[in-house]
Parts: sequence; structure tokens; C-alpha cells
Amino acid sequence: MAAAVARQGFRRMFSTSTFAPSRSTLPPPRADPSPNLYVSGLSKRTTSEGLRKAFEKFGRVIHAKVMEDHNSGYSRGYGFVRYETIEEATRGIEGMDGKFIDGWVIFAEYARPKPPPPQEQRTDTDTPEF
Repeated sequence: MAAAVARQGFRRMFSTSTFAPSRSTLPPPRADPSPNLYVSGLSKRTTSEGLRKAFEKFGRVIHAKVMEDHNSGYSRGYGFVRYETIEEATRGIEGMDGKFIDGWVIFAEYARPKPPPPQEQRTDTDTPEF
């Protein structure tokens, strides 16, 4: 519990946002354990290969990707790491959460799955009449 509170404090301290944080009383739901990790707080200089090398110490990394800005080509500040097993992903979180990569404090957690695309709800009144 103390680690979660400390992590939130680090996020606020190292956040570049000029907006006040939301005042919700409930923390966001935690993702279920999976081999996929979400890594935030990355430097603009961090590359996918650098992310892979940092996380390989804790298990076999299948895939590591830093999300990049399409115009500048620099890191957008977050990325994803996929391990072979959930146990390796857990070791990766324990070993890298709150550590430094390229001079920036990073945060690692289980990635939340993408929500399914919204379904269009059609009714009989939506069909055009000719």
C-alpha cells in the first residue's frame, strides 16, 4: 500500500502537466496480471531497444515498443513491454517501477487490455427509406 502511495507522489512530482490532478476519491482500477506491461514516464530520448535492454534483466522480453510522435519521431513518454510469462512480467515490475531510464523516473504496471470498439446501435428508424 505504501508503495502505491509513493508511486502516486512520484507521478505528481515528475508530471509535466500544468493542470491540477483530478480529485477522484477512488484510485483507477488495477489491471489484471498479464505478460504485457505499460511503462510511463519515459524520456524523449528513450528508444524501443533501450526499453528492451532495461527490462531484459528480469526475463525474456518478447516485444518492447516505445510509442513515438508521428511528426517529431521522439518518444511520447510511454511504451509497452511483453514478457513470455506473467511471472517474468511481475519481476519486471518489481525491478523497474520507480527506477531511472535515460535520467527519468519510470513507472511500470500491468497493461490494461484495449476496450472493444463501440458497437453502432441501429434501429429500424435508422434505415433510410427510398
